[in-house]
Amino acid sequence: HVHVARGYTDTSTPLVRQASKCIKCMRCVQICEKVQTMGIWDLAGTGSRTTVDVSGNRTLKTSDCTFCGQCVTHCPTGALTARDDTVKVLDALADPEITTVVQIAPAVRVAWAESFGLTGKKAATGKMVAALRRLGFDYVFDTNFSADLTIMEEGSEFLERFTHRDRYHWPMFTSCCPGWVRFIKSQFPHYVDCLSTAKSPQQMFGAVAKTYFAEKIGVDPHRMFVVSIMPCMAKKSECALPTMRDACGDPDVDAVLTTREMDRLFRSDNIQPGDLPEEAFDSPLGTGTGAAVIFGATGGVMDAALRSAYYLVTGENPDPDAFTAVRGNKPWKEAVFSIPGAGEIRVAVVSGLGNTRKLMKALESGQGRYDFVEVMACPGGCAGGGGQPIHDGEELAGKREDALWKLDQKATIRFSHENPEIQSLYQEFLERPLGKKSHHLLHTDHTTWEVVEKGIWLDSN
Repeated sequence: HVHVARGYTDTSTPLVRQASKCIKCMRCVQICEKVQTMGIWDLAGTGSRTTVDVSGNRTLKTSDCTFCGQCVTHCPTGALTARDDTVKVLDALADPEITTVVQIAPAVRVAWAESFGLTGKKAATGKMVAALRRLGFDYVFDTNFSADLTIMEEGSEFLERFTHRDRYHWPMFTSCCPGWVRFIKSQFPHYVDCLSTAKSPQQMFGAVAKTYFAEKIGVDPHRMFVVSIMPCMAKKSECALPTMRDACGDPDVDAVLTTREMDRLFRSDNIQPGDLPEEAFDSPLGTGTGAAVIFGATGGVMDAALRSAYYLVTGENPDPDAFTAVRGNKPWKEAVFSIPGAGEIRVAVVSGLGNTRKLMKALESGQGRYDFVEVMACPGGCAGGGGQPIHDGEELAGKREDALWKLDQKATIRFSHENPEIQSLYQEFLERPLGKKSHHLLHTDHTTWEVVEKGIWLDSN
């Protein structure tokens, strides 16, 4: 091991620790060990040198950390933070040659206003859109658009596997949570081929922005800078993966900011979002459905996927509330749904990595038998993500999730396959789900990169 000076701050991973702020309260150790079962943090040293550090004499880079960020949202002093990428974004915003595009994840809209003390109408999504335009973004889009796109690809992929059962390893897992993808790769690698090959909504958005949209507005994709606002820290490592540059060779998404970083940018520019008139998302990558907005809640991806899978098999829409068994904030939910013409589909939904580990153990022992499983690394799903505003001693995931389900209830369109802009994207550009173009831009190979850099990681089990 290279011995690193105490004052050194490593920013090569999305999770940054500043030792001088640590008060050794052990909260990070506890949440990582007991709730997320990763055991990344531990006591190191003895006597007056006792401190908290990465366990097993590793560094974060050489550990199997999933970058879920739960330790960050539970650290009382800011010794653990998400890497700050705002400077990269400000540089792009200041460059007149660059077209800046921003996408906002579903779970951000139900949490961003907390740190401004705004509620009700003052916390409307349109005010956040207006504030982002004030920062100087050329286009403000909604990740809900690519959540609908993800459902088209992932729903079609599930049916393809379900109707050719013998060719695949079961169950099929959702792949939109990068913390979970890191988890399965390091903890249960023999199940990696069960992951859906569909990219996450964040990455699909970048790929479409730098091809379809760049072409539409006549901009060179190399001069386009795509920013994501995410409730998540693992998204910062996801956008940097070598497999996520399919549009033009550059990264499909250039930078990821957490909800907290976006709020800091508003403050640094003295923007009062609550006082701005509401503005709409830009078109064509700005339209989402009720099925998309629930991606930020545990069970939402499953619910949305089943709504469209039902349609893809039967040609008819189910009742949009037919799949309520996968909703609610129970950490591990199971249900069986029958789709006419396809048969019984056994599903499970789990959030939090400790619960996920239990589910994976049940699969290994043959106790759990499922066809389709949704996993989110953070307890409560993205609503409780590691990039969301922090309220010491309060867990707000449940409250934020309720707000997302309400948005779905109120949505005029509640099925991903009915999003008119998704339909025209396929007609004009992608042709069809799982087609050649979709495959190149919207799917990925999860096996071509390593969670831990080879040669420096020793098995700690």
